[in-house]
Amino acid sequence: MRILHIAYQQLRRYGKTRVSWAQKLTFGLIKNDHYVQGFSDRDVAAFEAPLGIRELGTKKANVRLLDTVDAFEPDLVIAGHCDMITNATLSAIKQRFPRCAVIHCNNDPLFVPSNVERIKHRAAVADAVFVSTGRRELVQFEGIGARIYHMPNPVDPAIENLNNAERSDLPIDLLFCSNSDEFTERLQMVKRIKDAVAGEMNFKTFGSFGEPPVWGRDYDRALAQSKMGLNLNRQEGHYWYSSARMAQLAGNGILQFSHASPRFDELMPAESLVYFNDEAELLIKIREFHHDDAKRRHWAGRARDFFHREINSRLYAQYIVEAAQQMPFSHDYVWARDIQADGTLK
Repeated sequence: MRILHIAYQQLRRYGKTRVSWAQKLTFGLIKNDHYVQGFSDRDVAAFEAPLGIRELGTKKANVRLLDTVDAFEPDLVIAGHCDMITNATLSAIKQRFPRCAVIHCNNDPLFVPSNVERIKHRAAVADAVFVSTGRRELVQFEGIGARIYHMPNPVDPAIENLNNAERSDLPIDLLFCSNSDEFTERLQMVKRIKDAVAGEMNFKTFGSFGEPPVWGRDYDRALAQSKMGLNLNRQEGHYWYSSARMAQLAGNGILQFSHASPRFDELMPAESLVYFNDEAELLIKIREFHHDDAKRRHWAGRARDFFHREINSRLYAQYIVEAAQQMPFSHDYVWARDIQADGTLK
C-alpha cells in the first residue's frame, strides 16, 4: 500500500530529537512492507516561507501537500499532529482520490481543551480518528463524521533497545523527566518524593528542580542508567491514557510506577507495572522495589516482554491500516478487544 504520512519530522532539530510516536508509526508501516512517503508540515512551511518564518509558510505548505498527493497517489493518508494542514486541504485530497482513506491520529490528552476541539475538528472530515485514550472515553466524538478508535503508545525494537531488567549495576535508582508544567500539579508530589528519599537513593529529575532537561542521546543515556521510573501524567484518571513515557520505560526494561486510576491493570499482565493510588502508597512501593532488586528485575522484565510482544510498532501500524480500511483485524490486539472493525464498542 502507498501511504502518505503527514507528521512533524523534526528535521530542523538536526538529530537532537524527541522520541516520536509518529516516527514509530512510520517504522512499523515500513516493516509491514508499505511504501511510506513522509510530509513534515512545519518543516515544509519554514522551508517555503519568506526568511524562514514558519507562520508565513502555512498556505504554501498546504499547496505543497497537494502537490505531493498528486505526485505520490496514495492509497491512505495519515494526518498526525499537523495543525498547519487545513481541513479544506484534507477534503481536497478525498475529492481528488475518492478511494484514498484519510485518517487522523492524535496522541495528546483529553484534559487539554484545545485538543478535544482539535479532534472534533478533524473528525468532521476524516474517515477515521485514532486517539491515545481508551475507547470508552471517546464517545464524545461519535456522530461527528469519522469512525473512532483507540490507539496505544508502542515500542520499537530499534528505539527501545535496552533491557535494564537484566542489570543490577545501574547508577540511577529512580528517574523522572519532564519539561511541562501546564495542566498539572505533579511536580509538587515529585518534589516531596525527592526530599523523602534524599540520601537513600539516587533520584534524577531531569527538567525540574534545577536539573537541565535531556533530549536525544542525552535522554537515551539517562534511560540506559536507570533502574526505575515514575510514569506520571500531567493529570491522571483517563482510561488507558498515558504519555509515551510508559512505552519508553517499559520497552527498555525500566520498572515503572503508574497511577491506578487509568486502569492499565485491565490491559497489562500481573507483576509488570507497579500501581499506586496516592503519594504515601507510591513512596512505600518505591522503597519496596528499591530494596528488592530481584523483584524489580522480574516485574520490569515482564513489562518489557509484554510491550515488545504485543504493543510494538509493527502491530500498531498493522492495526491502524486495517481499521482505516475497515478490514477484519488480523491479530488479537490487546488494546482493541472492546472495539469492532468499524470503530464501535463491542
